Amino acid sequence: MRAVAYSQPLPISDQNSLIDLELPMPEPAGRDILVEIKAVSVNPVDVKVRGHRPPPNGQPFVLGWDAAGVVVKTGPETRLFKPGDRVYHAGAINRQGSNAEFQLVDERIVGRMPGNLDFPEAAALPLTTITAYEALFDRLRVREAVPGAENALLVIGGAGGVGSMTIQLARGLTNLTVIATASRPETMEWVKTLGAHHVIDHTKPLAAQVEALEIGQPGYVFSTNQSDTYVSEVATLIAPQGRYALIDDPASFNIMPFKSKAVSVHWEMMFTRPLYLTADIEQQHQLLNEVAGLVEAGTIRTTLTDVLGTINAANLKKAHALIETNRTKGKLVLAGF
Repeated sequence: MRAVAYSQPLPISDQNSLIDLELPMPEPAGRDILVEIKAVSVNPVDVKVRGHRPPPNGQPFVLGWDAAGVVVKTGPETRLFKPGDRVYHAGAINRQGSNAEFQLVDERIVGRMPGNLDFPEAAALPLTTITAYEALFDRLRVREAVPGAENALLVIGGAGGVGSMTIQLARGLTNLTVIATASRPETMEWVKTLGAHHVIDHTKPLAAQVEALEIGQPGYVFSTNQSDTYVSEVATLIAPQGRYALIDDPASFNIMPFKSKAVSVHWEMMFTRPLYLTADIEQQHQLLNEVAGLVEAGTIRTTLTDVLGTINAANLKKAHALIETNRTKGKLVLAGF
């Protein structure tokens, strides 16, 4: 089968940073299903792994943790899907990814594809949806009120893939007041169309902008990028006993400014459940199915912003380069081979 892999950490400008190659057809066992990949999306995690982590065992490794496709074969212990089912999933970071014609995935982290989306539209959703959903409901526990706090959520980096889904899930599933950050006219308009009640500029001090809204101190803050640069601002603006979550990888992160307010700090990692095969791993299947229903009801929409062509090394290099600018909004997708 055709696939795109990397064999060593290289800058995306290097001709060998991503390579086209042929790999053997995988065979499903246990709870795995074999999915014929129809479309994939590119995320910052692809860039981080490709640029900094040597491939396991020194062998070419297939990236890609967002896909939509069709089940073609199932393992002997499967019970959730059958051949012919249209599915979407993010996969597991310790297994071969979705930048290939076929991929093995544990069915417990796969959802039924929304019936009103095509494959590229669906491929834009899984990783960011799982991340946003888990951050809101498993880490920040936004359905549990912070005593005395404003029932509000600040999303730092609202126009990115995760921020875009967080805004929509918060609006569709809670009564939170959503404050999102963005810095350019087009990204400010983007987060407004997704449902943000208020938009502030993350290139300027955040605490003063939140205070100017005159809504009180938010109980929840979700930081999706450059988290280390916003610590003092967040510590000022968040309510006492508030909850703070982050997903990025700052070189260092000082949580001491949160101590006086007894702010709880949570790291969201959507790969944790599949990586450790946790007892509740099937929650990812359930939440993707729930979101499929929300998409079909019109409560949530795809965050696809551009299809860059077919799935090959040249087009994936373009996508990685765009992700590295840190100026994308929504999601970049490739479709077909």
